[in-house]
Amino acid sequence: MIVIVSGPGGVGKGTIVDRVLQLLPDVWLSRSWTTRPQRPGESDDAYTFVDETTFQKRIDANGFLEWTRFAGNGHLYGTPTIDPDLAKDRDVLLEIELDGAQQTKKAHPEATLILVVAPSREVQEQRLRGRGDDDATIARRLTVGAEEERLGRAIADHVVLNDRVDRAALEVAGIITSRRRAR
Repeated sequence: MIVIVSGPGGVGKGTIVDRVLQLLPDVWLSRSWTTRPQRPGESDDAYTFVDETTFQKRIDANGFLEWTRFAGNGHLYGTPTIDPDLAKDRDVLLEIELDGAQQTKKAHPEATLILVVAPSREVQEQRLRGRGDDDATIARRLTVGAEEERLGRAIADHVVLNDRVDRAALEVAGIITSRRRAR
């Protein structure tokens, strides 16, 4: 089973996914690649950080399930093709931007798309500031994020409000568990 957790920047996707992995350790998380620089204090395994040349070589080799140049910051993001040996007998969790979620749903319509939203634009802005984004990046992310949320709500299988991380993570884990039972 493929589960996609998506949403605009600053809604808490990564934090929720980290908690879901603690609740459901048998889920395999596919780490995305990016050309953006690593943020101060950001975990080395938050992404596979690469330069544009390396990313382009992976594109040319059809090595991504989905990829995009994110309008919010101009950097490339992509989900590597799923390695059957790594994901063997486990459900796959993707934490990706909305454009990538749309591409993945097109290729895998059976995938479950969970859209995460912030309780308000003010909270989303605070979260973006808290991770060290500059004013111009925050303004772009909020503008792009409003459109992403609108589009995401139209295609999502589930929408999760991240008002409290623990509650939102339990809701996402519950969705995954429910989908497993339905199989």
